[in-house]
Amino acid sequence: MSCLNVAIARLVNTGTDNFAIWVVKAPYPSGYVLRDCVFSPELGQIWQEWQQMFAGHSPLDIALVSTSPGVNTLPIDFSSPLVGQTTSPYSSRLMQYLGISLWRWVFDGQILGSLERSRGMAMGQNKRLRFRLEIRDPDLIALPWEIMQREPGQSAISLSQDILFSRTTSEVEPLPNLRTDAALNVLLVLGHDDNLELETEAAILEKILSECSPSGKNSVSACMVKTLLQPTPQQLIQELETKAYNVFFYAGHGLPAPDGGLLFLGPNMTLNGIELAQVLTRTGVKLGVFNACWGAQPAAINQQAIPASSLAEVLIRHGVPAVLAMRDEIADQESHSFIKAFTEALRSRKPIDEAVAAARQELLTIYKFNQPAWTLPVLYLHPDFRGDLIKSVDEGITELPDTAISGITSPAPIASLRSLSSEGKTWLLRSGVTRIGRTKDNDIVIPELYISKRHAEILCRNILTGSKSVTTYYLQDFSTYGTTWCLSPNGWQQILREQVPLRSGMKLKFGSAKGETWEFMIEDPLTGDG
Repeated sequence: MSCLNVAIARLVNTGTDNFAIWVVKAPYPSGYVLRDCVFSPELGQIWQEWQQMFAGHSPLDIALVSTSPGVNTLPIDFSSPLVGQTTSPYSSRLMQYLGISLWRWVFDGQILGSLERSRGMAMGQNKRLRFRLEIRDPDLIALPWEIMQREPGQSAISLSQDILFSRTTSEVEPLPNLRTDAALNVLLVLGHDDNLELETEAAILEKILSECSPSGKNSVSACMVKTLLQPTPQQLIQELETKAYNVFFYAGHGLPAPDGGLLFLGPNMTLNGIELAQVLTRTGVKLGVFNACWGAQPAAINQQAIPASSLAEVLIRHGVPAVLAMRDEIADQESHSFIKAFTEALRSRKPIDEAVAAARQELLTIYKFNQPAWTLPVLYLHPDFRGDLIKSVDEGITELPDTAISGITSPAPIASLRSLSSEGKTWLLRSGVTRIGRTKDNDIVIPELYISKRHAEILCRNILTGSKSVTTYYLQDFSTYGTTWCLSPNGWQQILREQVPLRSGMKLKFGSAKGETWEFMIEDPLTGDG
């Protein structure tokens, strides 16, 4: 599936309100574009108006820009009623205008061109474009980017029929080895909350998660739910390590804090985001869902947002594949409606981002466009994660077995990857999987900044043809932005999360098309020929 990643960062040396917006991943080589812009006072004011209208009990009170006191810079007259509008005309126009303003701030000039071409390529393949937004400035995290809308009457980006919207971050640990699951296996944890009747809420959530209406012709996957009420951290960790859960669901009280916030498991028992991340990645959990109003918000000190402090960001940075959290307080009824639709979509084997889009549409239908319910869920996806949570058995990925075939004694060829630079190094390839990346835990270490921590793998497979075993090699790209290249008759071609067969003499590049050139070689041990 085509993927477009856009990043936003503050330019600290050119003024407090100057930002850079650029494409860090595109499905075509010329799509990597950049532009500088200013967060205008007008946009700052409409954001302040939004917070006053829609923020819950604990809004993040951070002023992005200074606005002139007493000056109304909003071009829309919110006091005039909309035709046929039965609810607050102010809230309807405020939501629409902020969405359009955010869209026009992000998608301007070449950035818009890259989006449109990427979307066109995806539509040509009868697929939806995955659009992932990376906010590198903590002050911008709290904005409702999910409501971005190109024009009045058009869908918000997170409700689009041809775009799957999520947030992401590039400073991440590699994804752990993920299991192929055929069913949902949910650990439901209800922590301390003075406003929550734990047993009643647990029964409601168990029923919502376990029951599902079949959608379409495909049968739904099973869903197993185990509930823990106010567990100690030790009990929680033990349960996660005992069974193979792929979804961690938390409902209860929490507070923003620098290390990913605090989960209140019990009245005097807390667990922070970093501690939770360690156990979730170690036990192979693919999706964390947090029914709490603070999960997608950064912590703040003296009205200054702390970078990378929200629970969702901390978990993604530590290698959790997907995190769904709330940007603000969500009512119980709204939350239950969302969880029901979300679970039904997951059990129909939809990818996580597609399931979130379907559940968000359900919230909009029930609670209306001008109400904030559908804007509250915030989905973060690890940049290397495709979003698949469960698959049917026939779709599953076969794990790489022992490649030795009994009774066949043909000597294996000698394969290597050698640098063509003046003092380049030659690396012999392993018989199973050879990992390539920037960090020391890889088999081939390329210590360059533009190389991902886990950049690529070369897989060795034995194929049995009659009584003869034929050894073949394949290159699989895992880089953060698809920056692996191979030389073809038409020039350097970018490999985007795909697997390509390797031939002796093939030229490769990792990280940059202008970087070091590598050559893949196979030597036949019987003849010595390459």
